[in-house]
Amino acid sequence: MVGDQGVRRGVQEQAEAVEPAYRPTRADILAGIRVRERLRRLVLLRWAFVALFAALAVQSVVLSGWTSSVPVAVLCAIMIWSIPHLQAHHVLRTVGWQGEYRTTVSGAGVAAETEHTQLLQRWSLFRGYRETPEHLVLLSRDPNILVLEVLPKRGAAGPVDVDRLWAILDGHLTRV
Repeated sequence: MVGDQGVRRGVQEQAEAVEPAYRPTRADILAGIRVRERLRRLVLLRWAFVALFAALAVQSVVLSGWTSSVPVAVLCAIMIWSIPHLQAHHVLRTVGWQGEYRTTVSGAGVAAETEHTQLLQRWSLFRGYRETPEHLVLLSRDPNILVLEVLPKRGAAGPVDVDRLWAILDGHLTRV
């Protein structure tokens, strides 16, 4: 009897599974990084440093007349502002060569497969998810949210699959 329930549950999970397929883009990765930054409140910290370096540039010109330090301060502000973009570029270089991702989202978790790898992430890995206009971003439980799973909505076969994807996520995770 217990075996029958397990078989039925496996068949039900397979029937509920959604299988988005997509090739990761820089925008996908950047969306995940931005969600993580908002949750960790790093956006405020980054903008505080940008403002600090901009203020130092203004101060160096107004108070001391040193115009040579302005380009350095502006460059530092630009570099700090661009950190998420640099991270997205680095991650894309790391995963982009693997080609198309065929993902299966089911009751078992999120399974991703490429030509070179297979990965199953169980629901217990994630604390929740957040939706953006183009993505569903799953966030890991660790305090620094080091693991992200970005599911682009464009990878779903259609709006019905996106609705099924929401249903599966809502059944296993909370929206954060």
